[in-house]
Amino acid sequence: MKFTASQIAGILEGEVVGDPEIAVYKLAKIEEGEKGALTFLANPKYTPYIYTTKASVTIVNKDFVPEHTLETTLIKVENAYQSFSKLLAYYNEVKNNKVGIESPVFKSDSASFGENLYLGAFAYVGNNVKIGNNVKVYPNVYIGDNVTIGDDVTVFAGAKIYSETIIGKNCIIHSGVVLGADGFGFAPDENGEYQRVPQIGNVVLEDDIDIGAGTTIDRATLGSTILRKGVKLDNQIMIAHNVEIGEHTVIAAQTGVAGSTKIGKHCMIGGQVGIVGHITIGDRVRIQAQSGIGRNVKDDEVLQGSPAISYSDFNKSYVHFKNLPKVINRLEKIEKQIDGK
Repeated sequence: MKFTASQIAGILEGEVVGDPEIAVYKLAKIEEGEKGALTFLANPKYTPYIYTTKASVTIVNKDFVPEHTLETTLIKVENAYQSFSKLLAYYNEVKNNKVGIESPVFKSDSASFGENLYLGAFAYVGNNVKIGNNVKVYPNVYIGDNVTIGDDVTVFAGAKIYSETIIGKNCIIHSGVVLGADGFGFAPDENGEYQRVPQIGNVVLEDDIDIGAGTTIDRATLGSTILRKGVKLDNQIMIAHNVEIGEHTVIAAQTGVAGSTKIGKHCMIGGQVGIVGHITIGDRVRIQAQSGIGRNVKDDEVLQGSPAISYSDFNKSYVHFKNLPKVINRLEKIEKQIDGK
């Protein structure tokens, strides 16, 4: 699929400097650009590459003024990074614009579907499932009974959506995601043997949520495990039963959140963070990677370490920790001097 510089400028509301009819059909990093490629320049440290790139078209900020001759055609925009991101989204939409039902699939007679459905081969759609408009379900996806999926949702290959799960509009569920598996609920009996506690709740995803590959979100014991609007989860994250995550919170890979914990709005949680169950984390909290959270956290706290302490205290403590061998040597010298007396 080819686009001319003038077509791209029209999408981005930009200005062409160079050949408006030059065509591109692929995307590339500026240092690897070649003929037929579209690239962008946003970070000033990559500026030298614009004079050597072979890319046919380069998106730049409006205030960019070349100091040397260019081979590439420019498209000048207000913000090159945002414009390139917009173009990537547009390209992705065109590339993934599949419609129709492949064969073989299983879909229950009681399931209902909106317009422009894509249902990939070997997908399973259970009883009383409700799927909205412009939904794309890729091959080998399992959708259990009584699931509801809103408009403009994409479910990539191999995802498993257990019964009663509710997914809002404009969500992306990546490959290997499991929504609605049983929460980790077991109770010891009088013999010390663990008996399963039935998990009869569900998972609810509100609108505009992204779930990364291999992430698992357990159904609630009772009620719902809830992700509020705009939550973004990275790959390989574990969200336990009855957890609630507030609007526009983002969580990086390999983080685990134990049962019944409530996380606030606009939080930023780094990779490999462990969060215990039954605590409350406030709004706009930032947690550094590999931290362990074992207590309630107030709004706007910034934490690091395991167990986590305030970010500034952690950095101060780390200075002393690095110098610990020197401190021990000094103490040993002092002890020898005292013993010598």
